[in-house]
Amino acid sequence: MLLSLAQWLQTQSPEFGYFRVFQYLTFRAVMAAVTALLIGLAAGPFVIVRLRELKIGQPIRGYGLETHFHKSGTPTMGGVLILLAIAISTLLWVDLSNRFVWIVLIVTLAFGSIGWVDDWRKVVNKDPEGMRSREKYFWQSVIGLLAALYLVFSISENSNLRVLELFFNWVRSGFDVNLPPKAGLLLPFIKEVSYPLGVLGFVVLTYLVIVGSSNAVNLTDGLDGLAIMPVVLVGSALGIFAYVTGSAVYSKYLFFPHIPGSGELMVFCAAMAGAGLAFLWFNTHPAQVFMGDVGALALGAALGTIAVIVRQEIVLAIMGGIFVAEALSVMLQVSYFKYTKKKFGQGRRLLKMAPLHHHFEKSGWKETQVVVRFWIITMLLCLVGLSTLKLR
Repeated sequence: MLLSLAQWLQTQSPEFGYFRVFQYLTFRAVMAAVTALLIGLAAGPFVIVRLRELKIGQPIRGYGLETHFHKSGTPTMGGVLILLAIAISTLLWVDLSNRFVWIVLIVTLAFGSIGWVDDWRKVVNKDPEGMRSREKYFWQSVIGLLAALYLVFSISENSNLRVLELFFNWVRSGFDVNLPPKAGLLLPFIKEVSYPLGVLGFVVLTYLVIVGSSNAVNLTDGLDGLAIMPVVLVGSALGIFAYVTGSAVYSKYLFFPHIPGSGELMVFCAAMAGAGLAFLWFNTHPAQVFMGDVGALALGAALGTIAVIVRQEIVLAIMGGIFVAEALSVMLQVSYFKYTKKKFGQGRRLLKMAPLHHHFEKSGWKETQVVVRFWIITMLLCLVGLSTLKLR
């Protein structure tokens, strides 16, 4: 919005030439981060008070840790604050004609809507389980597949008109069309290697990345500040990848696919980082507010969608190793319990409790120890991910 205004002012008079600074992507990214941070800090107290007045408090599961029982009633659905700051800041500082920003924003808000319904049922119906898994996965799948179908052609072409042409060519060809190398699967640390996925392979991979990231972040959001800081770190790192792939010069130099328009996602990533830090101000231990599913599902989906656009699905798994470990811990725990119950008549557990952060709590770690150590691990993993920019 402000970019369009600045461009219009420059055409009106040479006196407004200094507004050329708005053309610089890095400037708008910094300003987006600052704007989201200030919005979050300013609106945070009001949102928390309002949530308390509405008695939107977090219910604690009866089988949860006893050390968490005192958190019952803490305002939840604070993810609304994050999404509000991201949306306002992004719309202010981004190029509104950019199709990649719009698809990421739509996916983020759509997954946030799913989380909103889930949290609302927990609060209003006093049901700690919220939306049932089948219903939640159904809507996640619908949004994920629609986003995947758009991205497979959007990444391959440079305009929405060309996207439609490629889509119709795909349909007329009997659902068989060759995609450019930049739509293939890129391997980190290996130069100029792209494995062709085809339309079906791309759609399946994108679906798994978006839905998987969304649920992985949601599973990680179990301790004060545990999920939001890794989201900020991973999102910021993805913003650097977006800047590289969006630049014809840097992408060529670093042997990355050039995806015109993807650089604008740096503004979104910056806004997400600023909003996340503002939320951390209120979410740090002892938390004044929880983000709830409305925040966790949305932020996870945003990370997954951005990673797909900049072709860094594998690097996302590396940098978001904490999210991957949390999700795997739940999957392995449930699978092993069912297997042993079927074989021995009594279910057994691999971990003391899942997700993984609860296992460490049961092992004697304090909540703050788990959180800070997971942050440190994420920082290291993000550095490993960023090293793939040059080590190829």
